[in-house]
Amino acid sequence: MMALGLTLAAVTLLLLHLGAVALYLLRLARPDPVGSVIGQPFVTLLRPVCGLDPFDDETLRASFHQNYPRYEVIFCAQTPDDPVIPLVRRLIAQHPHIPARLLIGLDRKTGNPKLNNVWKGWQQAAGDWICMTDSNLTLPRNYLANVVGSWGSSTGLVSSPPIGIMPQNMAGHLECAFLNGNQALLQHAAASAGMGFAQGKTLFFNKPMLEHAGGLHLLGQTLAEDAAATRVVREMGRRVSLTPLPSGQPIGKRSLKQVWDRQLRWSRIRRDAFPLLFMFEIFNGALLPVTFAFAASLAQDLNPLWGLGYAAIWYQAELGLNRRAGWPTGWHTLSLFILRDLMMPAIWLATYLRRGFEWRGTPLDPTAGNTALPAA
Repeated sequence: MMALGLTLAAVTLLLLHLGAVALYLLRLARPDPVGSVIGQPFVTLLRPVCGLDPFDDETLRASFHQNYPRYEVIFCAQTPDDPVIPLVRRLIAQHPHIPARLLIGLDRKTGNPKLNNVWKGWQQAAGDWICMTDSNLTLPRNYLANVVGSWGSSTGLVSSPPIGIMPQNMAGHLECAFLNGNQALLQHAAASAGMGFAQGKTLFFNKPMLEHAGGLHLLGQTLAEDAAATRVVREMGRRVSLTPLPSGQPIGKRSLKQVWDRQLRWSRIRRDAFPLLFMFEIFNGALLPVTFAFAASLAQDLNPLWGLGYAAIWYQAELGLNRRAGWPTGWHTLSLFILRDLMMPAIWLATYLRRGFEWRGTPLDPTAGNTALPAA
């Protein structure tokens, strides 16, 4: 019975993995939305900025080069001495044909620093459709067109996870392994199954719809506006739709500590937002499935090569997807997949050790709810 149970577990997890890969390959075959139920409405592209990052010129400049007929850009900064402000003002001056503004100030309305930063932009948006887009996301020219085109008749929010691009060292490639072949892959598979989850890099709202449900305050109920948005949309009886394919997030250089800290922070956010679902994340990655495969082989006195074959099928599928999707790939890719999958159970266990996390140097506690942050 034990051998049968281990075999069924290993086969089931492998089929789920292969199914997720197949679903993403189907998305690659149809990279653009087939149509839009809302036409081409005027859109406010709302971009919070904070600090100056190496890729900011590229990611923020893309705001002005959208193949979309009617849109405005609102940049939101918290303080007048933020080092990114000269760059934002220069970009606005270089693109006078695109309506764009920089708003400075911090509205302490929630316990979420990002929401407090974009609050002023939300209030001053000229239209009913708002796309909140992080400053470190690279926007292809069809970004807004794809976001708008992904709104369906039952949609309450369009979102998209990021794809890690342009890593500049081994830890950067490791970050891409987490973002691409694991998180983006699973999020798109869930969306294909009708269980889309929002990701804060892209959040496209109908402003009157959200205001009718309670407004931007609702997204400040937790420290993760994307997790709150997912719950709000589902409570409205609507769903989170994802764009057909994600946009890129330049990674650059990372340290192993930065990768660990980022993954642990996001893991704690998922635990607090979806505690029951998070319990099953222990099965995420290849470590437990491959362990089950080897254990099943030993329990049935089979050659351990069966377990190696299982692992080869698992990782070959992800490697093939990596190449087909054009994600960062090199001689070290397989070893980084294995390192990622060894790290994930450790991150899962560490998630339960304490609550809260640090964001841009600020310690945050999820028990803060929607209470305003104290004055600096």
